Order: sequence, then C-alpha cells, then structure tokens
Amino acid sequence: MGKIKITWKRSSIGYADNQKRTIKALGLKRLNHYVEHDASPSVLGMVQKVKHLVDIEKVS
Repeated sequence: MGKIKITWKRSSIGYADNQKRTIKALGLKRLNHYVEHDASPSVLGMVQKVKHLVDIEKVS
C-alpha cells in the first residue's frame, strides 16, 4: 500500500457532526494542517466522506 497526504483545506463549520468527527479522527487539527496515512480501505473511506473539505496527494 502507498501513502497519502491529506490536507485540511475548507472549514467544517456548517457541516454535519459526523464529518467534523471524521476530520478529527484523521488527525487533522486546523486548516492547512496535513497528515500522512497508509492508503488503507478504512482511511480511504473516511477521506471519501470529507472529500469536499480536504485535498489528497499520493506520497512516494
């Protein structure tokens, strides 16, 4: 499995609580903060739920 870099780009204000909890579960703390995770099915599913709030890049 490869790694992905997830960057929080858009505020979660006004979105559902489950999306806010997903952002927190990914380890994102504030806007423009990024984390790296393995591209596992569980992480990719979480990213899919908040794809409108984050940017995703593949990391070599």
